[in-house]
Amino acid sequence: MSKINWDEYKKYKHESPNLKKLDNFEVLLEFLRSFYNKTSAFEVFDTLNEDELGKMMLDKRDITQPEQLEDLLYKRLAK
Repeated sequence: MSKINWDEYKKYKHESPNLKKLDNFEVLLEFLRSFYNKTSAFEVFDTLNEDELGKMMLDKRDITQPEQLEDLLYKRLAK
């Protein structure tokens, strides 16, 4: 299980001007995809669920199952 490096996240967010229009959760999803090479919604969900701040972000969006995160990711891609 990967642990989220929040310092690297902050640097990634600051150095990626194309992400300015996304909210923090969407930036975090992009960070996990690019920095940790996590492409599976199940891997991303597990990583977020094991992290205190990641868990709060999931809870804020009422995401309790990996399938719900997968649905959210598909909706984002459809935009």
